[in-house]
Amino acid sequence: MTLSELPPRTPVIVESVEDRQPNDPVARRLRELGFVAGEPVQVVARGPFGAEPLLVQVGNTRFALRRIEAARVRVVPATGEAA
Repeated sequence: MTLSELPPRTPVIVESVEDRQPNDPVARRLRELGFVAGEPVQVVARGPFGAEPLLVQVGNTRFALRRIEAARVRVVPATGEAA
């Protein structure tokens, strides 16, 4: 599942960020922002027009992402255990 498909307020864990080309600047920036394997993440809210942008929380930080950016982040269900 990708972050863009996730229903709001569903806790998940980042599995990976998809590179669409060699040295992908968008994927690199997402990783720099904290979207790395093992980090807890959730969609907090969706924008009013076309569900964009997505308000996403990774760790304790919130970011606004376009759906196309969020689609690069692969996630897995959270186990419910505190990390």
